[in-house]
Amino acid sequence: MKHETPGNFIANIVQEDVRKGKHGGKVITRFPPEPNGYLHIGHAKAVWLNFQIAQQHGGYCNLRFDDTNPEKEEAEFSSAIIEDVHWLGYRERQTCHASNYFARLFEYAVALIKKGKAYVCSLSADEIREQRGTLTAPGTESPYRARSIEENLGLFNKMRAGECRDGEHVLRAKIDMRSGNINMRDPVIYRIRHAHHHRSGDDWCIYPAYDFAHCASDSIEGITHSLCTLEFEDHRPLYDWFLQALGVHHPQQIEFARLELTHTITSKRKLKKLIDGGIVGGWDDPRLPTIAGMRRRGIPPAAIRNFCELIGVTKKDSQIEIELFETCVRDELNRTAPRAMAVLNPLKVVITNYPAGETEMLEAANNPGDPGAGTRRLPFAREIYIEKEDFMESPPKKFFRLSPGREVRLKYAWYVTCEEVIKDDAGEVVELHCRYDPASRGGGTPDGRKVKGTIHWVSAAHAVAAKVNLYDRLFSAANPAAADDPEGVLNPRSNVPVERALLEASLGGVQPGQAYQFERLGYFVADPLSRPGAIVFNRTITLYDSWEKIKRKQ
Repeated sequence: MKHETPGNFIANIVQEDVRKGKHGGKVITRFPPEPNGYLHIGHAKAVWLNFQIAQQHGGYCNLRFDDTNPEKEEAEFSSAIIEDVHWLGYRERQTCHASNYFARLFEYAVALIKKGKAYVCSLSADEIREQRGTLTAPGTESPYRARSIEENLGLFNKMRAGECRDGEHVLRAKIDMRSGNINMRDPVIYRIRHAHHHRSGDDWCIYPAYDFAHCASDSIEGITHSLCTLEFEDHRPLYDWFLQALGVHHPQQIEFARLELTHTITSKRKLKKLIDGGIVGGWDDPRLPTIAGMRRRGIPPAAIRNFCELIGVTKKDSQIEIELFETCVRDELNRTAPRAMAVLNPLKVVITNYPAGETEMLEAANNPGDPGAGTRRLPFAREIYIEKEDFMESPPKKFFRLSPGREVRLKYAWYVTCEEVIKDDAGEVVELHCRYDPASRGGGTPDGRKVKGTIHWVSAAHAVAAKVNLYDRLFSAANPAAADDPEGVLNPRSNVPVERALLEASLGGVQPGQAYQFERLGYFVADPLSRPGAIVFNRTITLYDSWEKIKRKQ
């Protein structure tokens, strides 16, 4: 698989480093998620960038789990992240874990103590926070900053041996409490946590802070370019300080703008709140911007890659209009998704002059834009179903679908004219009687007459029943993260379930994950739990942007 990376400031930096022979001309990147949740669309951009930069320059990318917080991390998240990265179309050179380096990271911490660059501090977390200072006021040095190297080594070994309580001590870097960058004011390197780790078990009761573990892991793996989002820009001096103090291999950290879409939130904390509150069904709910949710909704990985390429890489955070992402999804599905017919709100039609008991097979293109996609056969019989919305008894002027006395074309079939409307006792239209013109098959007639309306249908005797979930945007507000209560700007029509839709016969054996364009309705995918006899389809996206219409109905 070959992907193209557009020119951008990071690609330019890496290309110049290769030209100069920096790092021996090697390019080694890494995608370093924390296994405390599922990946989302913002992570997808980081995956794309790290793998693309490495591939473009003949290098490779590691997948590394920065698993330094045993209280929030689970094996489930690690497995989901690996699946997501592979689904996006990438394969890591090796799968790494910061927990694999715990012994070496401990040695690095000891080396900093021996160099007089780290000390054991016995202040509480609140006291450390109070003495840290503010953006306008310098911090205050800890009274334990002057401990001797021997005392620090002794206390740190006691911490490692499990002889200290959680929070009794921390190991801090000795940098500069007056620094204008708060991250440099003697940051914590190690904390005591008597907690079970999902990989290392109970081997450790002290765990490295993210900033320390991250840069050290980059160094251990020989990473050449450490690509991070902009929130880590203020942490770069600390990244550089640790590696310089240790005198080890020193990758270059480069920051880029994270990906944020309108009408979405990507905060793991806020997503978890929606899940825990039952607002959505889980991390793979098709309305969420998680990779698992997008996969279940039928969004193609190629559309995500194309979107990342389209928006490029910048140094300024901004929100991207979700319509741009949706355009990439439609473009990819229009090219790749085979066509099928489905009726979501069925209205029975009897073709009164069609022979009773007879079935005729009609030919339909699988994808009009791709002749190589071939054709499929559709059964046609005397009784069919059309969309209830495709009939109006008293239509307005610009309604070109079926109505009494009006002729329309049944797609791939014949012209039909509505002659009789059957209603129930409540006055509801329940059945139409129509005549068809046997000479109009395929859309032409000997007299050359044309009709303005073409509608889709399914044969009543051959239709396949299915449940269809009509998914749409989860939030009505463009920036739900800015709302005082994101739940207050939920779109009440983010999922409209249709319990008994009718599909054309060819979909009776559909496999989970198969995507289709339901003609005139949108793009749909068979849910992972779908099976013969209990078919479920999820709407990926409409054929066009109907969001304004939806908002007007609310």
